[in-house]
Amino acid sequence: MPVIPFLRPNLVKLDKFEHYLRSIEETRLYSNFGPLNTLLEDRITADYFQGAGAVSTVSNATTGLMLAIALAKRPGARYAIMPSFTFPATPLAAIWAGLDPYFIDVQMDNFCISEGALRRSMQELGDAVAVVVPYAAFGFPMDLSFYARLCREGVPVVVDAAASFGAGCGESNFGTGFPGSVVFSFHATKAFGIGEGGLVYSADTELIRRLREAANFGFGADKICRFHGLNAKLSEFAAAVGLAMLDEFPEKKRRRMEIYGWYRDELGRHGLRESGWTMQQQSGEVAHQFFPLLCPPEISNGTVAQWMAEHGIQIRTYFSPPCHQQPAFDALGRSALENTEALAARALSLPLWEEMTPEHVATVARRLYR
Repeated sequence: MPVIPFLRPNLVKLDKFEHYLRSIEETRLYSNFGPLNTLLEDRITADYFQGAGAVSTVSNATTGLMLAIALAKRPGARYAIMPSFTFPATPLAAIWAGLDPYFIDVQMDNFCISEGALRRSMQELGDAVAVVVPYAAFGFPMDLSFYARLCREGVPVVVDAAASFGAGCGESNFGTGFPGSVVFSFHATKAFGIGEGGLVYSADTELIRRLREAANFGFGADKICRFHGLNAKLSEFAAAVGLAMLDEFPEKKRRRMEIYGWYRDELGRHGLRESGWTMQQQSGEVAHQFFPLLCPPEISNGTVAQWMAEHGIQIRTYFSPPCHQQPAFDALGRSALENTEALAARALSLPLWEEMTPEHVATVARRLYR
């Protein structure tokens, strides 16, 4: 086992949700948007979105993306514009929704879509643009005002916000009031982890109503299948864990932000930033899943990962290779991807889990410094 593993998922303990399990035993309701799921959705809407809009849980974030893209896409259009610097679930969801991903470049500072590149690609592709799918890189609470304008202009937007649940933007949480869809992951590796699950938010309550129907085989209230759907419902067992996680999440988020701060301090202490190591530009509050970092241009991230592994420290190289360099997607359309390829050669993800100590973080930083 490594001395310092990359992740150590830390879900809530049994005693925090066993009373919810007893209620499942009493009701014998196990799925189909049961009472625990309803309570979870109500609490999240009130506590994280100020009661504005609506949410629907999903079985995982990938099915959430599939449904949100399928419902949003413009009829007869072909392309889902998205970054290549993202997890394969994003283009796969678009493909399952019947679209062709079209990859565009990202910014070097925050790793999110370049708005200039997006505008140019939209002009080039014209009416063939079915939907825009920006990725909130590594939980970053990106500014959504540009994408809200696109929605108002008639361009559908589905935000892949897999690691962004609970991220703060000023006085509100990420996504609040957004007229398109925002999709979050509740996978065990995320800060708000329940094992497996996800959430779709929108200020458009009618959109969420339709998405809920789509997640239940396209059934309306009469149990007649009226449009293309699938089974994407969250179980009551997962909802039980989610309810308990809501109680503990503020402390988990605080702890992860504290560890992130230790990393920032250690990088400065060892002079790594002056030596060409670059942090992702972030603002607001983020319940960090890991610590993103770019190594100097003259060093490959693969070399660093091997060096760290030899010293018992697990790190990852998200997203290397980027999607457009993977066999499932390498024939798809794209714009120039200079920044994407530069990031993919340098991007590192350092360990960040809640039981980490300042000594763990110092050890990681010293090994980076060599």
